[in-house]
Amino acid sequence: MRLFDLVRFAFGAIFAHPMRSVLTSLGVVIGVAAVVMMTSIGVGASQRISGAIGSLGTNLIIVTPAFQRPGVVSQGAGSGLTLKDADAAAIGRIDGVAAVAPVVRGQAQLSADGANWSTGIQGVTPEYVAARDLTIASGRMFDDRDTRQGRKVMVVGPTVARQLWGEADPVGKRVRVKTVPFEVVGVLESKGSAGLGQDQDDVVLAPLSAVRSRVLGRRIRADAVQTIFVKATNADDLDRVQEDVTDLVRELHRIKPGEDDDFQTQNMASILAASQAALATFTVLLAAVAGVSLVVGGVGIMNIMLVAVTERTREIGLRMAVGARRNDILIQFALEAVVLSLVGGLIGLAIGALGSIGIAKLGQWPSAVPPWSGPLALGFSTLVGLIFGAYPSWRAARLDPIEALRRE
Repeated sequence: MRLFDLVRFAFGAIFAHPMRSVLTSLGVVIGVAAVVMMTSIGVGASQRISGAIGSLGTNLIIVTPAFQRPGVVSQGAGSGLTLKDADAAAIGRIDGVAAVAPVVRGQAQLSADGANWSTGIQGVTPEYVAARDLTIASGRMFDDRDTRQGRKVMVVGPTVARQLWGEADPVGKRVRVKTVPFEVVGVLESKGSAGLGQDQDDVVLAPLSAVRSRVLGRRIRADAVQTIFVKATNADDLDRVQEDVTDLVRELHRIKPGEDDDFQTQNMASILAASQAALATFTVLLAAVAGVSLVVGGVGIMNIMLVAVTERTREIGLRMAVGARRNDILIQFALEAVVLSLVGGLIGLAIGALGSIGIAKLGQWPSAVPPWSGPLALGFSTLVGLIFGAYPSWRAARLDPIEALRRE
């Protein structure tokens, strides 16, 4: 019997019972849709985290003070900051370091032209822009001369500019930080969210010395630093530079071998790799759990196909009596199972893709339907049809034509 005839018989049997065929394929539809959605959510989350970490800066090492050990007597506000300007200056002389930016932070109430806005203010050096891969959208970044002269200038993020001046250009405008007047000399290019709801555009940058003296005051030592951003020249030197920074700061802080560091260094590339590995594992786990639905769908297909074999026993006997071979019967029923599973896979793929886009919009992260998810889902659904349709097809092919014709 020709393959075309076998396919025609298979589709005819499926369309003869449309509601049963739909219900039979439902398990595969749910399974494929779940697998596509779970993998898409995992890939989208990975892209969002990668973008958030990447927006902090490339080839970046972050040096921060370690938590004060229990039992150490507090020496006043700001005394727990173990990093100093001298540490940043020394790190800048390490081979392979492109930029070093010491930072102190505070919270301040800004007021300008009748508007108010509470935001974080960071005291930085001009190298901060290079270390964090920032871009000045308008105006300029304050320079070393501004810092030396003690000028009260600042660069604001787009969110701050919009909240205080709307769509107007804030460059050259005056703004009060608490009661201290500052001049806006530049506006940063937008960097968006860094994840967990943190708006990277809601920021104010001002000279390190000005923030220490005018904003933080006695809350921090005159040479204390809360964070040091270190930008390596290239990614290949990142691990080596991090090791050199650790060794240098240990030496500067006179930490003896075996003693705990009073600072921490974080390599952004390592953090990104660890996050992606964790998300990849989580995505595979979700897909495996969702894949259980495919097995359930396969069992449903097998049950319905067994029922179909029982119902169509006389038909099978009649076809064998007029010349159909056992292989023809086997292929016909196998094709029915594969078609049911494959159609269910196509419908599930469409539902999964649309569901992934909808969830991405609700979660405000990238819509990422992996290009391999379609072929993988369809391949698995076809495999499910073959595996779970094998026994019913074999049982139909093994029927004795004489006994089958006697069946009422």
